[in-house]
Amino acid sequence: MGSVVARNRVSLIGPAAGRPMVFAHGFGCDQTLWRLVAPDFAVDHRVVLFDHVGSGGSDLSAYDPEKYNSLQGYAADVVEICRELELSDVVFVGHSVSAMIGVLAYHRAPELFGALVMVGPSPRYVDEGDYVGGFSRSDIVGLLDALDSNHLGWSAQMAPVIMGNPERPELAEELTNSFCRTAPHIARQFARVTFLSDNRTDLCGLDLPTLVLQCSADAIAPDVVGEYVHRAIPGSVLVRMRASGHVPQLSAPEETTAAIRAFLTP
Repeated sequence: MGSVVARNRVSLIGPAAGRPMVFAHGFGCDQTLWRLVAPDFAVDHRVVLFDHVGSGGSDLSAYDPEKYNSLQGYAADVVEICRELELSDVVFVGHSVSAMIGVLAYHRAPELFGALVMVGPSPRYVDEGDYVGGFSRSDIVGLLDALDSNHLGWSAQMAPVIMGNPERPELAEELTNSFCRTAPHIARQFARVTFLSDNRTDLCGLDLPTLVLQCSADAIAPDVVGEYVHRAIPGSVLVRMRASGHVPQLSAPEETTAAIRAFLTP
């Protein structure tokens, strides 16, 4: 178990007998972004926090550019963590790109998962035909080129856009610092894998209770995308939050916690 725990800096809190909840962070972040939400669930759940390889306190020597050249590499890690910890009936809480990583993990090992919570999900960021993802192809190319040429500058420019809530600059500052802690070569590849992904067909066949949390004024995953995800997953629950921006676990932790609690309460 040690190698997996160290590789992904796995942290466990809460009662061992509680229903497990696995919290997965988005691009440029790490498990600390759940710090205002996770403790509330640790009262009665077995809470599992981790860093994707290449992020936070993960083992950077485990980063394999070939393995992590698609979201499937990250999904494989999620399944490995759950099996190593002998978890079942897992509530997977995925923020941003990790919402889709959770979908892929479910398809790899459906027997492990009991519910899925998707915070600001997007199955495809680039517009295509009738599908609206919120970005043109040239938007994404420009975003990735800017990241290639100036990682720190890109982080400082993009974090406020992603976070929203301009009246609370300390939130954007925390996200900027998180982005800047990621090794530039890893950030570049993870960004490409994230923003060029297309997981629309993977939403088919999701046969577990699913909550879609959609923020207002989300520049990364606009309302129309949350609606698309909701329609694509039969029986899913869509909650439009009062929270604005793309990181409600930081900007509105109480509302985020309440929405997840309501979903999990029979």
